[in-house]
Amino acid sequence: MRSVVPVWALTILAVIAVGVLVQPSGYLVFLPVVLGLALVLAFALQLIEPVRTGLVNRLAATFGGVLLILLVSTAVMAPLAFASGAAL
Repeated sequence: MRSVVPVWALTILAVIAVGVLVQPSGYLVFLPVVLGLALVLAFALQLIEPVRTGLVNRLAATFGGVLLILLVSTAVMAPLAFASGAAL
């Protein structure tokens, strides 16, 4: 679980950065980018891990946490994006 929590923390920091640095109409564009970067980072960190046992379980925990973080952040940011004129 040592490599799971840093990915979650970086995902939270990336979501905060999107909220601060991006115009509200661009929230729905950059949140999938955060998802992709988090998943690539998670996979890379899991491959660096010297213990191969439990790789799938660690990846599942990492992906689940990242998806939960992005689900909550999308629920908060999507109304703001639509209010500022974003379209799907």
